[in-house]
Amino acid sequence: MPPSCPAAAAVLLLLGRCLLPSALSFPKDLAPLSTVGLPTTSPYPCFRGLAGDNDTAQLGLDFQRMLRLNQTLFIAARDHVYAFDLRQAPEEFYPDRHLTWKTQDMKNCAMRGKLQDECYNYIKVLVPKNDRTLFACGTNSFNPMCRTYQISSLEQEGEELNGQARCPFDAKQTNVALFADGNLYSATVADFQASDAVIYRSLGERSPVLRTIKYDSKWLREPHFLHALEYGNYVYFFFREISMEYTTLGRVIFSRVGRVCKNDMGGSPRVLEKYWTSFLKARLNCSVPGDAFFYFDVLQAVTDVFQVNGRPAVFGVFTTQSNSITGSAVCAFYLDDIERAFAGKFKEQKNADSAWTPVPEEKVPKPRPGSCASVGQAAGYRTSNEFPDETLAFIKSYPLLDEAVPAATGRPWFTKTTSRYKLTQLAVDTAAGPHRNYTVLFLGSEDGKVLKVLTGTKENSSVETLLLEEISVYSPAQ
Repeated sequence: MPPSCPAAAAVLLLLGRCLLPSALSFPKDLAPLSTVGLPTTSPYPCFRGLAGDNDTAQLGLDFQRMLRLNQTLFIAARDHVYAFDLRQAPEEFYPDRHLTWKTQDMKNCAMRGKLQDECYNYIKVLVPKNDRTLFACGTNSFNPMCRTYQISSLEQEGEELNGQARCPFDAKQTNVALFADGNLYSATVADFQASDAVIYRSLGERSPVLRTIKYDSKWLREPHFLHALEYGNYVYFFFREISMEYTTLGRVIFSRVGRVCKNDMGGSPRVLEKYWTSFLKARLNCSVPGDAFFYFDVLQAVTDVFQVNGRPAVFGVFTTQSNSITGSAVCAFYLDDIERAFAGKFKEQKNADSAWTPVPEEKVPKPRPGSCASVGQAAGYRTSNEFPDETLAFIKSYPLLDEAVPAATGRPWFTKTTSRYKLTQLAVDTAAGPHRNYTVLFLGSEDGKVLKVLTGTKENSSVETLLLEEISVYSPAQ
């Protein structure tokens, strides 16, 4: 796409004059320096499906997952995975190869009361298993199954596997998955009724199958899983869920980051056998400070780890509660701030009518619940199977941390509150500009626009922001 924003030098000159001040007043929405409308973008080539694919022509593409490996973009959709060579000429936007995986169970699916367009094979998991193969799982007419495919040829390897707890039953349900140290970590719902939310580890040769406790709202309460990443000793899960802390206010949504140890082997035969011993979760705080904090509580998307001010961090796009004014924000979170929250106090509710308060330190057993065996405070234990029952019983009852993870710089990097359309996707370049010291956010909205936002941090760590472009990329006519 040809750039329609000012040249880099002019942009950086404007940056010093036009950026948002770092005062504690509520930030006003920025006006874009350039607006690119549909008359400009609609002539660009678009992919509408394979020739002769009548289902796609009738129902649409239904993209579920995108995965970039080197110069290939893999897109998982209904019944197909498409592979696009990113080196091809822009006017030749068509997959250079694809695989087709259709369900054989549509009749039984319809007999169970599902609509026909729900009974296709929506491919919801597409992750690298190793340097040579991809792992894919599909809903398969509400009977999820998984397969392994060669990256180079998209030919199937081996037999199908049961996809339960690895892939949702319904295309509308959210899920995440990744391989770490040869194990598949997945987060989804594990039953047809979508009542059993689970963070699950499987397929490892040396590690046992582990999961979160069934039907325990202290661990997970109607979560929407959005991202998973491996970092250090842990696998992190980013999700939103119905809050346990503010039940008096109704179904309030909070955003969370959860963590499990990669070396977790489960508990003892008495406590937490076959369950995580290391699962912890903390709230993510994306808010505008002031006399009364204004919260963006509903996480929509999260990036992988980037370096921000020399520290590893992730970016997330958040929106407001459904009964609030419509608003969106982008916040960054340092990984060491997340770890600091996980090392803080636990949260408890002493009875059903009382407020949630920090657990007194004298009530916390040793080694500290949620620790990884053979590391830090748990260095004296070779495996989590050896943890004292007191430690295991504590983490079973108190997986929630008291302190929320603060946003980097203490406030959002970008906000938008005057549009009725929410921001729901983001991509980040943290090495933009002639000196590679600026960050550019690409933000996708519900109404098919992409916002291109230039940000930078000053010596006092405050964030300066400039909205470069607002680009309309979705044409209903196409």
